[in-house]
Amino acid sequence: MSTESHVTKSNTKSEHGTTGSYVIGFILSLVFTIIPYYLVVNKVIAGNALLAVILSIAILQMAIQLLFFLHLGRGPKPLYNVVFFFATAGVIVLTISASLFIMSHLYQNMSPEEITTRLAQKEGISQLGGEKTGACKELGDNHIITIKDGQVSPIHLEASLCDTLTFINEDNKKRVMKFGSHTAQVSYGGEYEVVLDDGRPETITLNQSGDFAFHDDQDINTDGHFSVAP
Repeated sequence: MSTESHVTKSNTKSEHGTTGSYVIGFILSLVFTIIPYYLVVNKVIAGNALLAVILSIAILQMAIQLLFFLHLGRGPKPLYNVVFFFATAGVIVLTISASLFIMSHLYQNMSPEEITTRLAQKEGISQLGGEKTGACKELGDNHIITIKDGQVSPIHLEASLCDTLTFINEDNKKRVMKFGSHTAQVSYGGEYEVVLDDGRPETITLNQSGDFAFHDDQDINTDGHFSVAP
């Protein structure tokens, strides 16, 4: 009886953590709480990169809670519990990622007015049924914005309605230029982004007057402005 009692107590103790493991778990929880807070408040990164980091840290937080406080893997059939946990986490990540992907593309592609403007400009249709579509019938001057070493030149550009704007990426990396600020992205003339490969220019038609900002979705230091006079 004494041997069985000792074994039972040992098994029970092994299924629970020690003071050291609780302290480690607490410290790790604090660290992985402070990191996303710091990234968001200080705007270290933005856009999809920030979202990916926050989701990754959230998964790590869940793993820490389960391993250090709920003692995943220390009870009966620990391997089954661990496998079940990672399978569940994988399904959650897949579901969230797919939902964000679908919502993002619906947001960017399902506005009828923006779709009409974008398609009309690409097809050169300035009027439809006697009403203006927002597309330019004739194009004016071409303006060039160059991106080199992460710097935009010129940082501010002035143009007229129906001019064209060409982005040239001279850096050895792909850039995704979006309109508006990092925290409030908008479309310009039905376009949400301009994808720039290394050395390959991309041109848009300035078919909307006003003052507009643009930025690299992956680099908060690469941004600029342009004004379009009516």
